[in-house]
Amino acid sequence: MATQAIAAPVIGGFGRDTGWVEEHNATLLAGQRRGRRGPTPEALFTKRIDNSRLVKANDPARAREMRSFAYAMIFLLSLVMVYGWQHFSAIECGYHVESERQQMQALEEQNRQLRLTEAELADPARIDTMAKNLGLTAPQPGQVVRPNAAMENPGAAVMAESRPTVPPMH
Repeated sequence: MATQAIAAPVIGGFGRDTGWVEEHNATLLAGQRRGRRGPTPEALFTKRIDNSRLVKANDPARAREMRSFAYAMIFLLSLVMVYGWQHFSAIECGYHVESERQQMQALEEQNRQLRLTEAELADPARIDTMAKNLGLTAPQPGQVVRPNAAMENPGAAVMAESRPTVPPMH
């Protein structure tokens, strides 16, 4: 309608040939159609599909592929687990060795301290000073009797012993 309104004064006013008007109207109409073709609104409709009656067909090749893939993954996972177990065992052994080394160093230090204490306590000058403080004197000859003296010197005097007699049993 708009094309007719535009072309009408031209046609009616001059009374000339109307062929060019039809061509002009056709080009205007084509331009309007091209302009309307651009971004057209789309209407989407939902379609309910019921696949509950469908049954999946077993594919033996696919099942075989999945089985071999699962076996490969299990094998790789087991390799990773063994590697991890060995790695953490090695770390744990390292900690154990280090703790044993520290314990050995502590025991060596304690042993050194005990030897030093033993040497201080066994000092003859210290023992003599403590004996004099307690009122002890040097032993007189024959006052010291050693239990192993009979074995060392067979001609020496032996200390007498008394043993209880056991009555014979009837």
